[in-house]
Amino acid sequence: MGKDIPLNERIIFALDVSTEEQAKKWVDTLKNHIKFFKIGLQLFLAGGFDIVEWIRNQDVKVFVDLKFFDVPETVKLAVRTLAGRGVTFTTVHGNDGMLRAAVEAAQGLQVLAVTCLTSLDQGDIKALGFECSVQDLVLSRARRAIEIGCSGVISSGLEVPLLRKELGEGFFVVSPGIRPVSNTDDQKRTVDVRQAFESGADYIVVGRPLRDAPDPIAVIARMQADIQSALCPA
Repeated sequence: MGKDIPLNERIIFALDVSTEEQAKKWVDTLKNHIKFFKIGLQLFLAGGFDIVEWIRNQDVKVFVDLKFFDVPETVKLAVRTLAGRGVTFTTVHGNDGMLRAAVEAAQGLQVLAVTCLTSLDQGDIKALGFECSVQDLVLSRARRAIEIGCSGVISSGLEVPLLRKELGEGFFVVSPGIRPVSNTDDQKRTVDVRQAFESGADYIVVGRPLRDAPDPIAVIARMQADIQSALCPA
């Protein structure tokens, strides 16, 4: 797969806000600097397909991140409903049957498989009943997703080097949980911008570090400089 990704699409801004009005304000503020925006459960429940369409009409890309997890037929019908609306990425957080159903219904929509949420660490994985390391879980899920036909995976930057070593370059990796070195929120498995791209990520998802910044445009500029430096080292 070709990966000629423009610099202004490498950062996906997470529109984790509660109203359409807030989302539109953020898109208007940032769209001249970044060209990719993520709609999660919170905003989708508030704005539905109306906000999806409005954002698409701003000449930017949309990632609808609903982490579908249901019986395969329901997943297939949900993805089919989303396909054809100009959305670039969507997510499935489920087993092989769910992933196959999503890929079957995608019709050009690119399905990303969630490997392991970045808010979970090894203790959480053990508490959920998995008798393996986070790294082994991420690799196993990613391997099956790529074999099934997913376009890529959602993975912490911590596991990206292993994915690239074992599975190659022929799929997208989108890395959430991008944080400064000092991190006190609910994201446990985090990396910074440079680490993510040096490790092999194609995109990063960034929310709070931009939403909470006094000058988000300046933060974007610094992030893009780090991305450029990581992708094209001197």
